Amino acid sequence: MSILDFADEEALGRVQSVDTATVIVRVDDVEALRALQVNRLVALQSSLAGHKLIGVIHKITRTAVEDAKIAEVERGEEAHPEVNLVRITLIGTLLERDGPHARFRRTLETVPEIDACCFALEGERLTRFMSVISEVTASAQRLSLGAYTLDPNAQAFVNGNRLFQRHALVVGSTGSGKSWTTARLLEQVAELKNANAIVFDMHGEYASMAGQGFAHLRVAGPGDLEAGKCLADGVLHLPYWLMSYEGLVSMFVDRSDQNAPNQAMVMSRAIVEAKTGFLKAGGHGDVLVNFTIDSPVPFSIDDVLAELNRLNVEMVPGARTEKQGDFHGKLSRLIQRLEGKRTDRRLGFLFPAGGVADSYAWLDQAVTLLVAGRAAKGGRGGVKIIDFSEVPSDILPLIVGMVARMVFSVQQWSAQGTRHPVALFCDEAHLYIPQEATSGAAENAIVTFERIAKEGRKYGIGLVVISQRPAEVNRTVVSQCNNLIAMRLTNGEDQAVVRRLLPDSLGGFGDLLPILDIGEALVVGDAILLPTRIRIAKPANEPLSGTVAFWDRWADASASAALDKAVESWRRQTLVK
Repeated sequence: MSILDFADEEALGRVQSVDTATVIVRVDDVEALRALQVNRLVALQSSLAGHKLIGVIHKITRTAVEDAKIAEVERGEEAHPEVNLVRITLIGTLLERDGPHARFRRTLETVPEIDACCFALEGERLTRFMSVISEVTASAQRLSLGAYTLDPNAQAFVNGNRLFQRHALVVGSTGSGKSWTTARLLEQVAELKNANAIVFDMHGEYASMAGQGFAHLRVAGPGDLEAGKCLADGVLHLPYWLMSYEGLVSMFVDRSDQNAPNQAMVMSRAIVEAKTGFLKAGGHGDVLVNFTIDSPVPFSIDDVLAELNRLNVEMVPGARTEKQGDFHGKLSRLIQRLEGKRTDRRLGFLFPAGGVADSYAWLDQAVTLLVAGRAAKGGRGGVKIIDFSEVPSDILPLIVGMVARMVFSVQQWSAQGTRHPVALFCDEAHLYIPQEATSGAAENAIVTFERIAKEGRKYGIGLVVISQRPAEVNRTVVSQCNNLIAMRLTNGEDQAVVRRLLPDSLGGFGDLLPILDIGEALVVGDAILLPTRIRIAKPANEPLSGTVAFWDRWADASASAALDKAVESWRRQTLVK
């Protein structure tokens, strides 16, 4: 039995023209036309038995009789009867040949014939169709987002494989439900027995995520340094020696200095010598054969500073007496910047105390903690949430990029067939993957994330880019996201970015962006069977989005703020509880 058992007399109209995936239907019944709504579903007869084509109403047009009469009088044209047209975008095919085992596919094996009947999908028929959608996607790969706006009783699923294989973009204005949606995704990922995801949490919003599948880490702040906390305490140090050469140069060399090229060259030589000394002292001769300045090998920053100081004051034999060396006095600013960074307590995570993150084995422990799946030995949880809230904003892109580069390098150098896939959730991505790089730190991050976006799928790395300002996120990274979860967007530039990501046949969906409800999303992409509006289900643990009820707090005479602690935290550059 067909799940869409329409009779011809129930048709709202007949096909008048067909153009690839666009169909124009003529509707003679004015009452039927009035009942139609843009973005609702319709079914059309197919030339293949047991098939029905499913489409979305894109535009409804009515040519009034009065207009025709005016045209007749003014231009002497013949008056035409009233014409009511509905423009429909085809999105897939319903296969009903198997009766109760009907299937929906995002393909068009045929197009409607001229004069084919078009039927509105509503009421019980809509419920039956949405049940097919839910059943088809309710497989082992399913990931539930919530319910379809078209039918609140139909659960909306996305394909978990395709969502992460082909990257995803989650966007929405402040307060639209972006963090809520991310939390919904994370909770389901965390439930999987061998889940593996890393969340770059910029403001501590996801500290509320709880359960066995979650592990909470934070980049070490000044308070953690004083307490001597380390990996075992969930405190992450990211030592300077993990940086690439370009990262080290961007952090320590002032490019505006006329001696910048010399400084970069001398620093690179000193670092290579320091790394070579560490490997020889530790008996790692096998690494020495092919290692480069970018190899993740610990080295002593004191040794580098000593070499720089030596060269900066070096005197060499001259024709009659000693003369200044080639780099005499040219490294002063580099030494000063390096000394200043090393003594800056805010950057303590880059320069940890001796014995914390300067051993050859430390990297193995850090990689196991971050990149190993939930079921791996030594792994803490499937979803690792890293709190970057205490990292200074000027070097934030560099530090986030360093972690991403570490993950990519580990996956790249894993043997084929042994890679365990990992997803990177990039919250507030516009802060560290900007469209316009204004610093060396940002340039380094952009290079890393562009490479992950373009090549990550080959190495088992998926990206979920989350931002309230998609127009400010690097376009190369955004263009590689083949799945879109768009919440309400009110800014025209941001809407334009999302519209460019929509397929031509679904371009009209972009008009929904400014009118979506809070917690409602437009979901389009390879992972979703039916591109449409979805009301995102409430996560078990809501994120700490930080939205303050202004009016309620102002109306509460007992409300107060701990300003003394805020001032003390400001002075110490660490949160005082």
